[in-house]
Amino acid sequence: MATPVIDAFALPSGPWPTLDPFLFCVHHDDQYPAGAADMGPSASLAGRDIGQDFSGKDGWSMYHGERVPGFPQHPHRGFETVTVARHGYIDHSDSLGARARFGEGDLQWMTAGRGVVHSEMFPLLQQDAANPTELFQIWLNLPARSKMAAAHFAIFWRDDIPRHVQSDASGREIVVTTYAKGLGGQETPTPPPASWAASAENEVGIWTVQMAAGAKWTLPAADAGCNRRLYFFRGETITLPGGELPVGHGVTVTADAEIEVINGAVEGEFLLLEGRPIGEPVAQHGPFVMNTRQELQQAFQDYNRTQFGGWRWAEAGPTHAREQGRFAEFPDGKLLTPEC
Repeated sequence: MATPVIDAFALPSGPWPTLDPFLFCVHHDDQYPAGAADMGPSASLAGRDIGQDFSGKDGWSMYHGERVPGFPQHPHRGFETVTVARHGYIDHSDSLGARARFGEGDLQWMTAGRGVVHSEMFPLLQQDAANPTELFQIWLNLPARSKMAAAHFAIFWRDDIPRHVQSDASGREIVVTTYAKGLGGQETPTPPPASWAASAENEVGIWTVQMAAGAKWTLPAADAGCNRRLYFFRGETITLPGGELPVGHGVTVTADAEIEVINGAVEGEFLLLEGRPIGEPVAQHGPFVMNTRQELQQAFQDYNRTQFGGWRWAEAGPTHAREQGRFAEFPDGKLLTPEC
């Protein structure tokens, strides 16, 4: 019987390689120190290229932030950002008028569509303890018919995201968290209306799978027309049909085969990205993803002319008050807070 493994590759320190319908996936995992009064790091910033710091020096980066780490205002058009905030907090502000603080397991899903400007800052709220911050940001493409859809902002609190706790035959635990595409018939967060993931037939799946040492789990089959990749980012080894995969590697597998995964000697975790490809030309330049060079040129012209609604906040990278809890304020003024 042929192996379902198509290829394997080392995960780079920057963005991980993706397959259609995904465009980009990055795993930010920063061990930030205690926060200062302004919610930036209490440690010295000497020796860092402030505003361009992706160094990982001392286990953390400032990215494009100058005092608070993160990504001050920047535009997008033609795709979606899916942000899985596993640890720490993200302060969001955008040109639609939406604001939020989310984290510790929450999910943000934003359709850039015809255009939006947003900022994503990482406030270091704890002044007497470290502020570990971990997230995935995933870019999901939009088909040509939806690239100029209205921008859309959505937040899903951690208690609304299914966690499937299973045990193998030896009682070893497996936890599957499903951000897109259900497992076992359960519902997942509803994607924005213009999303490629909004149609179940596209089988867009975003899961994390956490496995106890020695655990065995079978990844269920999907439609043969889908692309499917696993990104093994924490642990020691996992064994798939055809051989062993060390941590820090990804693997492309056939979608229509059930695949037994056996974890190694320490707890491990991988990210699954899968979906039916859009199958259209991709023209990308920085924060804009369209189908043709002409559409890219139009995107830059439109942004220069309109600023996609304009930046209404006093700072390029606004943060919310330290004492502010998790919340989401939508462009129409609607306010949501989690129950816990």
